[in-house]
Amino acid sequence: MNFTQQLLVPFLYALSWNPTASSEQTCAIDSAPTEYSLPSLPYAYDALAPYISSQIMTLHHSKHHQTYVTNLNKALSLESSLTESADIPTRIANQQAIKFNGGGHINHSLFWKSLVPASSPHADTSNAPNLAKALNADFGGLEKFKDKFSAALLGIQGSGWGWLVKGVENGKLDIVTTKDQDPVEAKYVPILGVDMWEHAYYLQYLNGKADYVKNIWNIINWNEAEVRFEGGRADVFQVLQSKI
Repeated sequence: MNFTQQLLVPFLYALSWNPTASSEQTCAIDSAPTEYSLPSLPYAYDALAPYISSQIMTLHHSKHHQTYVTNLNKALSLESSLTESADIPTRIANQQAIKFNGGGHINHSLFWKSLVPASSPHADTSNAPNLAKALNADFGGLEKFKDKFSAALLGIQGSGWGWLVKGVENGKLDIVTTKDQDPVEAKYVPILGVDMWEHAYYLQYLNGKADYVKNIWNIINWNEAEVRFEGGRADVFQVLQSKI
C-alpha cells in the first residue's frame, strides 16, 4: 500500500474498500481516477420549500459542496506530488485538507439523497416497513426515535452531523454524531444523515435551529432510508466508489 492509499484509508473505508484486499482489488484502486465532481441533485433547488428554501439549497449545493469537491481534488493532486517529499509539515497539513474536504463531499452526497420533496410518495414512512420494525425494536417506535434523534442533533456543539446508523457486525440501529466533516466510522452503515452546520439552515431559520430540525422530518426520503437499511456500506457508497 503506497503512502497516498494509507492517507486515504478513512475514506476508502467509507467507500467500502478493504485495505487487506486482494491484489486485483488493489490494482483497481491504483488505476482508478481520483478526480471528483459535484453530483447533481435528484430534485430542483426549490423542491424542498418551504422547509428548506431555494436560496439555501442553491448556496449549499452549488457553493458549499462544490468547494469541498474542488479542494478535495486540489489536495489529492498535491498529495501525488508530495509522495517523495521530506516536507513533513506540508504533508500533514494536506492530510487534514483531504480529511476535511473528503468528508464534506461524502457527507453531502449522502445528505442530498436523504431528502425528498414533501409531496413525493417517498416522504411517507410507509416506504420503510423493515426499517420501521427495527426502529420499534431498538428505539420503541418511530416517534421515540425521532425525539431521540432530534435531541442528538440539537445537542451538537459547533458544526457537525447527526446520523442514524446500522452496525455492520450486529445490524443494530444507533444514533451517532460526527464533528465538522468527519464521515461515519467504518463499523456503521449510514441510514439517514442531517447536516447541522449553520450554512444548512441559518439564512432561513437564523438561530432557530430547533425549527429546522422539526421541519426536516417533512422531507426525509424514507424510501432511500429503507434501501440503505436493507443494504451494506458498499451499496450506500456505490455512487462515490465508482469515482475513486
